[in-house]
Amino acid sequence: MAETALPRRQLANAIRALSMDAVQRAKSGHPGAPMGMADIAEVLWNDWLKHNPGHPQWFDRDRFVLSNGHGSMLIYSLLHLTGYHLSMDELRRFRQLHSMTPGHPEYGYTPGVETTTGPLGQGLANAVGMALAEKTLAAQFNRPGHEIVDHYTWVFAGDGCLMEGVSHEACSLAGTLGLGKLIVFYDANGISIDGEVEAWFSEDAMARFAAYGWHVQDIDGHDPEAINQAIAAARAETGRPSMIRCRTIIGYGSPNKQGTAATHGAPLGEDEVQAVREALGWPHAPFVVPEEIAAAWDATETGFMAETAWKEKLVEYEEEYPELALEFVRRMKGELPGDFAGRAGEFIRQRQRDGAHIASRKASQDCIEAFGALLPELIGGSADLTGSNLTLWSGSRSLADADDGNYIYFGVREFGMTAIATGIALHGGFIPYCATFLMFMEYARNAVRMAALMKQRSILVYTHDSIGQGEDGPTHQPIEQLANLRTTPNLSVWRPCDSVEAAAAWRAAIERRDGPTALVFTRQTIPHQDRTDEQVAAISRGGYVLIDCRGEAEVAVIATGSEVAVSAEAVRELQAEGIAARLISLPSVDVFEQQDAAWRESVLPADLRRRVAVEAGAVDYWRKFVGLDGCVVGMTTFGESAPGAVLMEHFGFTAARVAAAARSLLN
Repeated sequence: MAETALPRRQLANAIRALSMDAVQRAKSGHPGAPMGMADIAEVLWNDWLKHNPGHPQWFDRDRFVLSNGHGSMLIYSLLHLTGYHLSMDELRRFRQLHSMTPGHPEYGYTPGVETTTGPLGQGLANAVGMALAEKTLAAQFNRPGHEIVDHYTWVFAGDGCLMEGVSHEACSLAGTLGLGKLIVFYDANGISIDGEVEAWFSEDAMARFAAYGWHVQDIDGHDPEAINQAIAAARAETGRPSMIRCRTIIGYGSPNKQGTAATHGAPLGEDEVQAVREALGWPHAPFVVPEEIAAAWDATETGFMAETAWKEKLVEYEEEYPELALEFVRRMKGELPGDFAGRAGEFIRQRQRDGAHIASRKASQDCIEAFGALLPELIGGSADLTGSNLTLWSGSRSLADADDGNYIYFGVREFGMTAIATGIALHGGFIPYCATFLMFMEYARNAVRMAALMKQRSILVYTHDSIGQGEDGPTHQPIEQLANLRTTPNLSVWRPCDSVEAAAAWRAAIERRDGPTALVFTRQTIPHQDRTDEQVAAISRGGYVLIDCRGEAEVAVIATGSEVAVSAEAVRELQAEGIAARLISLPSVDVFEQQDAAWRESVLPADLRRRVAVEAGAVDYWRKFVGLDGCVVGMTTFGESAPGAVLMEHFGFTAARVAAAARSLLN
């Protein structure tokens, strides 16, 4: 624990002053939470948090998540004070363009920020993923006397985080899985933007978390000794996650505004800022921290010593378990095994030779079976749809049964599942995948967006991809979801037409390191497509010519997924009539658009203006490929309840309809 002759309140007041000054200078922000949580932060960061400001990505560091991310000046103040590469000038530039201090903490902008926390509750859900990753990785690699994975996940959360449904999903699962190194500080200040929360948030939150299986405590959030004792008790409880409700005063130190919504989301005002200085006994000018206080906060030496001690442990581990150590280091770096690319390529070619006529969801399961055997870092599961999503494979071991397992039964928690998977990716050491029906991606939509915003390597498996899934009806039949996913920046989307494209899609998702990938599969059986070796290799480029014509093409048919088969029938019919038609399979639009201009032109020439797009999804997305004068065979309504094959014919996904659309362009 840190020792200093300075009163702890003075150290905490440095956070309060920096936070209110930065918000005041920006004329925008949330000073209340940082001022209210400053005492908790001071105790945690000075007495307990294991971190190294000189090396923010040191693997065995504790993870700190500010789930109530609107209070971002709290973490920026902490990072600056403890010695991270975050200068006082950056605090002065709070919320300004290209600063390292954006309005909410953003992963990749600021050293020491572990996850982007804007939408409330998701930081807490990410933290569940981090704690799950730590526990699982420790079980996989630690050996008696060699605990090379041994760190905590700490979370600050507010009333808003606990109101959001995603916190219920994630925290319920955290209790079930017994994530004992997850410790959450609940800033119970009783205030949100609309005022006192009692009128709309009157539940007994501690009883709720106790029912989840959490260890719960209730303390004065401004009493350093009570905070220290609560942390010690939480760490002593190894079998349950911990929730420490901290009774705090929002905007603590503001004589005229503390305890009110006036401090929540607006600057205090110049007069009140001066009044705070007088009330706190902080006579220093804005953005000035006295040398003795700065020195007391500095964690660079203790951080360096902590990491050095861990490195010494790692050396001892390497000496006793050299093969495990090599594997550990590989996974920490996020690198794939050296033989993965070659073996994955052979698997794809074998799928072409096999020529299986199967549902692409089954093809996906075959890929998990093949790649899971090669990748011990592959971890994931389904939102209570394991038997429908087909995410279980022969090597699956449930985390409910074994701490070193690799399969997660997420339960009916699509939003929480996706945010937890992002937390696993952020932690490192794993490649997470999670699965549900494509329609229920909507429940998880914001977590998908956050994974893309942070460019995290997670794999989103979506089955039952269209009206072709059938009898469950329009509530379960996606229409606009593919367009939604495809228009999300940094998100790669694959909708394969058969088992070969499915294998190529899985390989692309595993090899991609700069963002999440959505893999979209059918419920219904779809036929295998014939290809040359060159065409098999071309799948990785996102789009390629599947059936070509002699001479210059007159019309192009562009299709994805299950609609490739009917489009192939249509193209052959057109060619039999003497029409020079070309079929383009476009399993991944974003990957195709990233190819060089020469490849794109070879597949879809600019002067080939007669184009038909075919997909059992929203029509408007495909206008970018076919133009206003082209044809789109797609959906402009919701679906119906009937067998899938009946619906596909009813809505016009037939060879006859596609061929007729092509002829209409030629006429």
